Amino acid sequence: MESKNTGSTKQVVSGSNPRHKAHYIGSNHTLALQDTEGYSLELSQQDSRLHSWMDPRVSSVYGSLVSATVADKGSIKIGFDDVPKVLVVDDHAASRMTASALLAMEGYEVIEADSGSIAVELVNQRQLDLILLDVMMPGMDGFEVCQLLKQSEHTRLIPVIFITALNDRRSRIRGIEVGADDFITKPFDRVELAARVKSLVRQKQLNEDLEHAEKVLFSIARTIESRDPNTGDHCERLVKLGKAFSEYLNFSRSQIRDLMWGGYLHDIGKVGIPDAVLLKHGKLTAEEWEIMKQHVLIGEQICQPLRSMRGVIPIIRHHHERWDGSGYPDGLSGDDIPYLAQVFQVLDIYDALTSERPYKKAFTKQEAISIIVEETNSGWRNPKLIQQFVEFISTDED
Repeated sequence: MESKNTGSTKQVVSGSNPRHKAHYIGSNHTLALQDTEGYSLELSQQDSRLHSWMDPRVSSVYGSLVSATVADKGSIKIGFDDVPKVLVVDDHAASRMTASALLAMEGYEVIEADSGSIAVELVNQRQLDLILLDVMMPGMDGFEVCQLLKQSEHTRLIPVIFITALNDRRSRIRGIEVGADDFITKPFDRVELAARVKSLVRQKQLNEDLEHAEKVLFSIARTIESRDPNTGDHCERLVKLGKAFSEYLNFSRSQIRDLMWGGYLHDIGKVGIPDAVLLKHGKLTAEEWEIMKQHVLIGEQICQPLRSMRGVIPIIRHHHERWDGSGYPDGLSGDDIPYLAQVFQVLDIYDALTSERPYKKAFTKQEAISIIVEETNSGWRNPKLIQQFVEFISTDED
């Protein structure tokens, strides 16, 4: 290995791989690795026959994002060209530099911090992929740092590996409580350290891929809503109403999230419906109605590749089913209709009734409830659920 010193910056060039260069800058000994590795997310795409009548203005955008409605198979790729950045936090210089050197040899860009407070500052300044965090430090210890980061929406996805003593059971339990992702003991084993860091960095990148894909879907949903100026803030109202009603029903956190996401994504399949059908003011013909009904299937196909959408997909596909089996697309009846889809349908109908549209005035709360109850008596809705909704609306000040 050849070492060259120039002032406060020391450059280290590996003989076996001269592309890997580490720059130690100032007292924090920042190592900047130049080699990169690409990462990508591939979303599998399914065959479908729903594309033939799709509006050509949205077809290209729709097809490039989700080809679940396109006959040709392909993939969506999101690339990662940056070297993964790891922050090593330890008040003991020798331990910190040992970990940094091992990680540098594995091709990571390493940033060092000798205290918890400095670590928090660096996290806010840099885009980090992992933090190797010592437990016992003066001032702000590792537990406080980890808890602070995991509670923040901006830093909660950064994996944290705690550095602990070999048999420090108490620290491990406390670490789990504050959200640590893994533990590693001193002295470091290079192979173990490399494997744990690589695994968690990859997991973080996959999580970020997932967040990116979700944001794309929500952007599509907002675009669809903007195509129809008559619905106003329909999705936002559904999200707010869904959160309130699901909390009233004591739903789990995941159910509340799925219902709120359903507020945004339930009509995402309308991206594949031509404007001539979607925005038609008059009554739809039988053929046009069959086209319109396909939006639930298109929406399901769009969201299907993402595991995080598993709880939302039943809402997307089945929010037009009816209790007596006269709905679409599958003609499900009674409890065969997914419960969250039943709940969402009530919210969707209530908001539509209480909102002004070109073809109707906005009904009052009481008028809307009367219509929903009448439809329930006709066999379209779940009687028990409607009773709960009526009670909720009567007690809801908003």
